[in-house]
Order: sequence, then C-alpha cells, then structure tokens
Amino acid sequence: MDDYELYRQLREKMVSEQIIKRGITDKNVLSAMLAVERHRFVPESLREYSYADEPLPIGGGQTISQPYIVAVMTALLDLKNTDIVLEIGTGSGYQAAVLSLLCKNVYTIELNPELAANAEKLFESLGYENVKVKTGDGYSGWSEFAPYDKIIFTCAPPDVPGQLISQLKEGGIMTGPIGGLSQDLIQAQKIKGKFVKNYIIPVSFVPMVSG
Repeated sequence: MDDYELYRQLREKMVSEQIIKRGITDKNVLSAMLAVERHRFVPESLREYSYADEPLPIGGGQTISQPYIVAVMTALLDLKNTDIVLEIGTGSGYQAAVLSLLCKNVYTIELNPELAANAEKLFESLGYENVKVKTGDGYSGWSEFAPYDKIIFTCAPPDVPGQLISQLKEGGIMTGPIGGLSQDLIQAQKIKGKFVKNYIIPVSFVPMVSG
C-alpha cells in the first residue's frame, strides 16, 4: 500500500471513529475533515501519529488540536460558502485548511513568526489559495478585513478580547476556548449589539499570548 492510500484510510478511520461516533453529523464538516491531509501539518517525526485521537506538538510551545475538537469548533461556526472568517492562532495551519474548504476566505493570525511562515509556505504548496496569514497579536484581531462573518480562536484568553467582538458582524458567530487553568469552549453570537455566550464543553488549549 502506498502512503497516499494509507493516509486516506487513516483519515476515513479518524472521521468514522473519532468524529461521527461522537455526534458530529454535519456532512460538509465531515467532508472537509476527510479531504485535508492532516499528516502534512504534523512534524515529520510525528507523522505516524497524525490521525491519532490526541493533540500533537508542532514546535514553539504550540500544538495541533485533537481532530475531534477541530471538527467540533468547525461545526459550531455553521459556515456558509460566502463567509469571511478570522482565525486567531494559525499554529500548523490545519484548522485554517479545514475552514478554507467551507468558506470564502480565511484570514489567520499567528504570533510566532516561524510558525506563521511555515504555515504560509504549506498553504501555498498545497493550493489553499483562499487563506491569508499574518504574523501578529491575536488580541488585536485583523481590522483590515473586518467585519467578519465568523471568528475562531485556537488558543485560550481569560475572556473574549473586546477587539475580536468589535470585528464580528452583527449576527456573526464566534467560537474558541476561554479561561485559565480551567477552560470552556464557547459558541457566541452578536445579537442586536449584545454578545451572547453559550458554554459547550470543557477543553484544554495553550493560552492566548499578547505580543
């Protein structure tokens, strides 16, 4: 069996056993998780674990999230193919790659310059043309392309930064982890100027650091 077929089978197993069995039914999300080659976004030394049910280190004190959590957060955004999405915490680029198959454009910010550069090269080599990377402070968002239909952050601030709330469209949806030692994944929406949060599940992410 060649590597392409091996990884394809591992993705199918990942989706069926880690994601569908835990209740994710959105066909578009499942298709995106099947399509994105997660092993491309994992350090070569860890590729044998690419489709394991766990986060993996990617350098710089960062991780690539557990596949199930990526699927949950993607599903919570309720993406449309016309959406403009802001992501805070590019990391390996895997989450942005999944998002890119389900929306119009992804603008993603990474504080670590090396991770940002690596992700940008990877997006170019794999043909993810609707993803734009910026090295910068996630707390400030990316005002140039605001307001956003959807915002996702993959690192945990103590609470949702005000700049991100201001860059979310009326009616827009946001998801990400908030908290310190104890964190919760939230889904939030801006409704008539108010920011309404729903708490989804306990999670554990690296902290959102200000640059």
